[in-house]
Amino acid sequence: MQHHMPPAARTRAGRREWLGLVVLTLPTLLAAVDINVLFLALPQLSADLGTSGVEQLWIIDIYGFMVAGLVITMGTLGDRIGRRRLLLTGAAAFGIASVLAAYAVSPAMLIACRALLGIAGATLMPSTLALITNMFRDDRQRGTAIAVWATCQFAGAALGPVVGGLLLEHFWWGSVFLLAVPVIAALLVAGPLLLPEHRDPGAGRLDLTSVALSMLAILPIVWGIKTVAASGSGVTATPIVVLATGGAFAVAFVRRQLRLEDPLLNLRLFAQRPFALVLTALVLAGVAMAGVGLLVTQYLQTVLGYSPTQAALWFAPMGLAVALGTTLTPAITRWVTPRVAITGGLVVSALGAGLLTQTGDLPVVVAGITVLALGTGPLFALGTGIVVGSVRPERAGSAASLLESGNYFGGTLGLAILGTVSAAVYRLRMAGTIPPGVPDDVARAAQETVAGAVSHGPGLAHAAHAAFTDALSTVGLIAAALFVVAAFLMRRLAPPS
Repeated sequence: MQHHMPPAARTRAGRREWLGLVVLTLPTLLAAVDINVLFLALPQLSADLGTSGVEQLWIIDIYGFMVAGLVITMGTLGDRIGRRRLLLTGAAAFGIASVLAAYAVSPAMLIACRALLGIAGATLMPSTLALITNMFRDDRQRGTAIAVWATCQFAGAALGPVVGGLLLEHFWWGSVFLLAVPVIAALLVAGPLLLPEHRDPGAGRLDLTSVALSMLAILPIVWGIKTVAASGSGVTATPIVVLATGGAFAVAFVRRQLRLEDPLLNLRLFAQRPFALVLTALVLAGVAMAGVGLLVTQYLQTVLGYSPTQAALWFAPMGLAVALGTTLTPAITRWVTPRVAITGGLVVSALGAGLLTQTGDLPVVVAGITVLALGTGPLFALGTGIVVGSVRPERAGSAASLLESGNYFGGTLGLAILGTVSAAVYRLRMAGTIPPGVPDDVARAAQETVAGAVSHGPGLAHAAHAAFTDALSTVGLIAAALFVVAAFLMRRLAPPS
């Protein structure tokens, strides 16, 4: 037995690796906060810069578009040029773009800065996750490290609006961007000292045709889904054509990846059952959580009448509960297998989503989103480990980028599909409850939005609140069904133990 000891000892992470993990939580928190921090600043910066409605949409969306379009390329690029080098380069670019955004003098300049932030942001997530996979070779230690990483991601997303609200009460809108500067400075100082460099020595050249095809597939699909969701009943031909174009490029991308010796994205990983099952479950959970998040934040503001900052505080338990769930996961897996932990968690999430069908007051809604989110913790913590653990350490960046793409697409689909379903339920309910004698233009406005109904007296307002509550119940029911499907998938993760 003695000759096995040295390698085993070498696989255990030491003090330097754990300190390195602390450094890696900085960009993780930052990228998560940055996604949500801008929503509350939008009215202030719009008034200051004189932005149009379309420009506002671009300021919000361009960051996510660039991350979605480039995360696959950046994950694979990190495998080729080195994860630490890509992380530190991306972080420096993120810091510079943040300062430029804070002092933007026109809507066009702010949109350009947000695009740069998205390009830099695409380097952060896959690099941090790939470095964690390389630094922690022991399965249990890696599980704990990934749980810490996931906790920071969800805590950051929950705290984004709250931090944004606090900053905006005391400073001008640019302060939400300057938040990144001290974090980036700490990363650039500590990173070279504590983070190891890792690259794939056997990686070939980056296939630029695949990069172009991935962008031409992802960006039209994401834009098309968002546009269909935003247009509700009045869908025009344009987003459908754009979606079809993106789909055609996606087919070309997949065919090229399967043909190449050294693809940008190794799609053969989907032949591995654990990889395919976990990724599918993560996308389903992403759809459910994004749809519920969208409806609950609207419910808090339009039906219960909270301000954006108050709504952000009441909504924060959702992100914090995911963070708590991922934190508890390493302790849970001391008692049960990962398969049981993930499946059980998803059943808890389904019960939480079920609570949202009993809507009527604030405590039920907050309890519902908290229970729903808490149950997803094991899936995010252990599922991430399963995905990145199913490839050679040299290819961890590529696997991590697939994971990020899955999360992003789940969220985008959730907003689009469940947002569209809720709008349809709201319209149907309102169509049946508008009293006779209401002018056509008022009826139309009331059927489109709660705000349109509220502005025309208490009778319509009451009907609109009831209709929106019904829409939230419907989304809760769909989310519960999605979690049940994900739980069934996770039951098949491994032979019964």
